[in-house]
Amino acid sequence: MSKAELAEKIAEQTGLTKADAERAVNAFINVVTSTLKSGDDVTLVGFGTFTTGDRAERQGRNPQTGKTITIAAKKVVKFKPGKALKEEVGG
Repeated sequence: MSKAELAEKIAEQTGLTKADAERAVNAFINVVTSTLKSGDDVTLVGFGTFTTGDRAERQGRNPQTGKTITIAAKKVVKFKPGKALKEEVGG
């Protein structure tokens, strides 16, 4: 599902206009992004938790040449689904 399709579904279920639903989706994405950037977690009870973690520097291999390369350390975003979401999806 694309962002536009998500906004359309939200508009259908809430009675908002498509434009208002799209603004709401964009606002949600902006809030989650800025919260994770600041180092805090985003917990939506029943849905899940967005967190950040550090991935250490590691060795990798260039698949075209076979040469060993160093992959830099970086911060990654993680999502852990909540119990209600797991049960609803069937997991």
